[in-house]
Amino acid sequence: MYRQKQSRIWHAFYICNSVLSKRNSRDWSRKLTQRVKTNTGKKRKVSLLFDHLEPEELSDHLTFLEFKSFRRISFSDYQNYIVNSCVKENPTMERSIALCNGISQWVQLMVLSRPTPQLRAEVFIKFIHVAQKLHQLQNFNTLMAVIGGLCHSSISRLKETSSCVPHDVIKVFNEMTELLSSYRNYDSYRRAYNECSNFKIPILGVHLKDLISLYEGMPDYLEDKKINIYKLYSLYNHINELIQLQEMPLPLEANMDLVHLLTLSLDLYYTEDEIYELSYAREPRSHRAAPLTPSRPPVVADWASGVAPKPDPKTISKHVQRMVDSVFKNYDHDQDGYISQEEFEKIAASFPFSFCVMAKDWEGLISRDEITAYFMRASSIYSKLGLGFAHNFQETTYLRPTFCDNCAGFLWGVIKQGYRCKDCGMNCHKQCKDLVVIECKRRPKTSIPDSSPTSALASSLCPVGVKEQFHGEKRSL
Repeated sequence: MYRQKQSRIWHAFYICNSVLSKRNSRDWSRKLTQRVKTNTGKKRKVSLLFDHLEPEELSDHLTFLEFKSFRRISFSDYQNYIVNSCVKENPTMERSIALCNGISQWVQLMVLSRPTPQLRAEVFIKFIHVAQKLHQLQNFNTLMAVIGGLCHSSISRLKETSSCVPHDVIKVFNEMTELLSSYRNYDSYRRAYNECSNFKIPILGVHLKDLISLYEGMPDYLEDKKINIYKLYSLYNHINELIQLQEMPLPLEANMDLVHLLTLSLDLYYTEDEIYELSYAREPRSHRAAPLTPSRPPVVADWASGVAPKPDPKTISKHVQRMVDSVFKNYDHDQDGYISQEEFEKIAASFPFSFCVMAKDWEGLISRDEITAYFMRASSIYSKLGLGFAHNFQETTYLRPTFCDNCAGFLWGVIKQGYRCKDCGMNCHKQCKDLVVIECKRRPKTSIPDSSPTSALASSLCPVGVKEQFHGEKRSL
């Protein structure tokens, strides 16, 4: 009986938004692509280095990604969320939440990636300037992600870092924190949001919370057993207001090379324990200075907790290839298919604690194949996302003719012709083992110390000489 009543209510709800629901979300996405033109006419090469990107460039491109994700959320997505009170089986909304969480973690990791308090303070200051630009753009959702990342206890506990941040920056930080505080049901944010006109991106979690409160707080039927039309009308108005924001023109332009950089950067995912491990490695417990913990820290809504990006191997491969293309377009000046190791190391710094240690034979110039293999080998791509890419390859002597499972070529030689995965049995050439994008189908094991996320993170914290010594000992075993 209850399901029949609920069906009638939503039938009436669908009638209320029949015109709106007929719109095609793909058409909206196409309009966005047509409206935002890349800076292809500029002769200046685009910097893909985090340290060289201005806060305005970062805020513009983060807003581009945020708006692109926000526009994909349809009327039915909001309806499904209201009924289920979660994002389960709602991939469009889940991607939007994963982007918000990815930005917040990226902010934390970019601060923690710097070895000294002064350098960490510089990154902190830069993200405060990014937050100011996001506020000017009226992009409240990404603003919440950035400030939420800076307010995270793994950052606020860094007392040595906080002592290097100027007082005027701390003042701006506190003002932003107060704006986004959950105090009195986000009263400061709601007042600022209502004062904004034209283009703006709301804090999605706050408005979803409003929808749930409205749905649960008002009865489905009135006393005379009539459908509560006022409830349907109120729900429709709340959702329609969000949908109308998707039609606003984007007040900025985006360079797709930077979009590819950020797309790959924000797909990295770490657990809370791993982030705290990095934080305590940078600054062990001490009592020398007051932390940066605000009085009323912004609280990321429960709807966003635990949602992480889950791209499939083909998606990862596509992201990596686009990123590599952008790198060589902007840094291979003589177009010989190589970039310098110094430039590559600077670019890799935009992906904190993300990638494997560079092999010793990668000296001087780096080829397109080498940089592609490096990105594909990144532990945070195939380990953090739980894709099981990491094969356990061992050099092997084959007693019968064998072909490479990656390129289908013959494994030539008398002894040690190729490499075989001990877990899934995959065979490949030496030059192919780092390019494999096929998931390892190994059986679950109790412990795999060499490829564990904690081991990879601990390795990334070691000085270069220690890392090389560690990997040299590992190879000699």
